Amino acid sequence: MSFKDIFKSSVYEAFAGGATQLDGVGILVILAVAGLIGIYIYWIYRLSSKAAFYSRDLNVSLAIMPVIIASIMVAMQASLLVSLGMVGALSIVRFRNAVKNPMDLVYLFWSVSAGIICGVGLHTLAVCLCVITTLLLMGLQSLPSIKASSVLVLRSRERNLDWEAIEKMVKENTSRCKQKARSFQAGETEVIYELTTKKEQELLDQLQSVPGLQYVGILSHDGEYRV
Repeated sequence: MSFKDIFKSSVYEAFAGGATQLDGVGILVILAVAGLIGIYIYWIYRLSSKAAFYSRDLNVSLAIMPVIIASIMVAMQASLLVSLGMVGALSIVRFRNAVKNPMDLVYLFWSVSAGIICGVGLHTLAVCLCVITTLLLMGLQSLPSIKASSVLVLRSRERNLDWEAIEKMVKENTSRCKQKARSFQAGETEVIYELTTKKEQELLDQLQSVPGLQYVGILSHDGEYRV
């Protein structure tokens, strides 16, 4: 038998299913570890996600995904023909789902990576990935942050209103103030300021006492500036 015949036989065995053989116990261990890691990711996502962005369907998907991907990896190891078929099938699948929170991408990649790692039998690496990722998430989320700037909206129909005096009053009660817009429509003047203040209620009380101001409002959002 020549070297060429040996090479042909090895390729044939790979296509036929002789690349990697796993017994039933080995497959169950891989899927069990992937399932436990999926449940772990489920609880971490549930505890760390903000209420405004939490999606139960996405969380359940994160828990199931490691098991499915681990099964695919086991099948791909068992036969080269199956692996080529998997690549062809997955290449034509397109997912169209808008991600509301950028942190969801981290959990998606975490779940996919855990499934791949468990599928190739590197259980220790999968556990280390979970521990390090959890520590990084908790550590980075505990960093100090400051509240985002607020928006002050003032409206008036008084033509002779002293806007310079009002702006001076606003600046006296804020640490940072910048006029962002001034508009005139149907006899009404609207002025918008972007500001940072710790005296929000005092500023509102002073502005409400100004004759001629019909509307005084401060708007804020959940955005944050990281330190």
